[in-house]
Formats: sequence, structure tokens, C-alpha cells
Amino acid sequence: MRQFVTITVNAFMEIVRQPVFLLLMTVSVAFEIFLATPYYFAFGDESKLVKNSVLAVMLLAGLFGAVLSASASLAREIRSGTALAVLSKPVGRTQFLLAKFVGLAMALTALTYVNLIGALLASRMAFDAYGSTDLVALSIFSAGLALAYLIGGFSNFFLRRPFVSDAAIGVVVMATVAFVVISFFNNKGQPQDFAAGVDWRMIPAAILILFALWILAGLALACSTRLEVIPTLAICSGLFLLGLMSQYLFAEKAKAGSWLASVLYTVTPNWQLFWLADALDTDKHLYYWGYVCKALGYAVCYVGAALAVAVILFEDRELS
Repeated sequence: MRQFVTITVNAFMEIVRQPVFLLLMTVSVAFEIFLATPYYFAFGDESKLVKNSVLAVMLLAGLFGAVLSASASLAREIRSGTALAVLSKPVGRTQFLLAKFVGLAMALTALTYVNLIGALLASRMAFDAYGSTDLVALSIFSAGLALAYLIGGFSNFFLRRPFVSDAAIGVVVMATVAFVVISFFNNKGQPQDFAAGVDWRMIPAAILILFALWILAGLALACSTRLEVIPTLAICSGLFLLGLMSQYLFAEKAKAGSWLASVLYTVTPNWQLFWLADALDTDKHLYYWGYVCKALGYAVCYVGAALAVAVILFEDRELS
């Protein structure tokens, strides 16, 4: 168990130390905030448009994060010989691979958490044609991101610590602090009830996206046992696009009795099951959380299947 925890923590820190992870985290949350600033003139649907857009940004950022992190965590270690050095110790290949996945899932959870903060703020900042940009929230959140980078620079210069990992942790902390501070003020800078105007239904929607990212992480890890970054990204992108169309391509034919369509519909991940944006206009909060629990079961089963394939591919992988 100690070896498992050590490998998991090392895998998480290795991903967080990647500059592309920090860049992806910062750019995605900044873009979510930006989406809530312009005038859309969407005839009363501005809030819905902003929410759908930020959830899409969260999903796409997680897709790239899952593939790049899986390749950095496993494929590069196999290529450099680090995996062989670790497996020369009393550590099994299955334990090594599962620990890598848990570390990858933790990193994706941190990325999704920061994007959720941005999504909650965007739901509060969205305005109609008669409103105006929330400059108070925009200024405080921008200052929080800048302060996170300053913390990373300070620790790197004076304490000789890695800049990227400290800055990434700083973004997580400062995004949370900025959200709490912003929640006490309205868009005019006047005190208000805590988090007034925030759409908390974004939380179950973000959790569902996180489940989808865990599945993508399992698929990316399975590909990384044999392939490098670009082929892994191509395969995962193809599975992502195919999963978006699986309901149209396979579901009806499977209902009609086609065994091939039934198999393909079962094997292909249906990403539409994790997209709750279209249901946010209703007020059925209990429905959301009940659905999240069901989706968790689907995600666990699919991740288990993906990791089983990854273990099979990794067992006879030549590491020398």
C-alpha cells in the first residue's frame, strides 16, 4: 500500500509540474470568465449561452489534459526508462498502472475544480441586454490569478521550489479565495448575501463532466502503454467524436435487433450521458443528484474496463 501511495503522489506531482498543465488550467478558467463579459444580445438566453459555453470549455480542457497528462505520466516514463527502474523494485505492473491512473484522476479533478470555480462565477456574471459587465468580479479574479503566479515566482526565487507546481497550487487556492471574496459583493461593489446570483446547478453538471474525463483518462492511459502523445491524442479525439454520435449511429439499430450495433453501442462511451447543460433550465435538483449517482456507476464500470485493457497491454510491454 505504501508503494501505491508513493507512486500515486509522484504521478500527481509530475503532472502538476508540467508547464502545459498550468497553461491549460489558467487559459481555460480565464476563457470561462471572458465568456461572461461581452454583450451577446441573445434575446434573453444570455445566461444559458454562457453556461453551455463554459461547460464545453471545461470538457475540452479536460480532454487535452487527460491525453497530455497520461502521455507525460506513462509513455514518457517508458521511453526514458523510469518505469523500468520503478518496476525493478517490488512493485507489480498492475499496481504501477493503477497508481498512475489515480494520480492522473487527481490531477484532472484539480483541473475540473478550478474550471468549476470559473463556471460558477460565469453563471453569476452573465447578463442580458440591459445589464453590464461585472468589472468587480473580473478585476478580483484577474488579481487572484496574477497573485498565484507571483506566489510561484516568489517560492522559486527565494525558496528554490519548482515554479510550475507552486503556481498551479496557487491557482487552485487563489481561485477559491477570489470566488469567496467576489460572492460577498454585487457587480456594483456593494455588499450582498453570499453567492447571490450563482447557479449552484453547475456543480452536478461539472461532476458529470469529471466522470467523463476519468473515462477519457483510462482510455488515454491504455493508449499510452503502447503509443506516444500524438497517436494517443488522435485515438482519444476519435473516440470522443464517435461517442458524441453513438446515440445516432448505434442506439436505434441496437433497438432494432442488430447485434453488431448493440456491441458497438456498449463499447463506445456515450458522452451525451454526461452532458447536463440542456437540463439546467429545470428546477429538479433531486433529479440532478440522482442522475449523478447513476452516471457514477456507469463511469466506474467503463473505467474498470479501460484499465483492464490497459493492464493487458502493459503486461507484455517491453520496457528495456
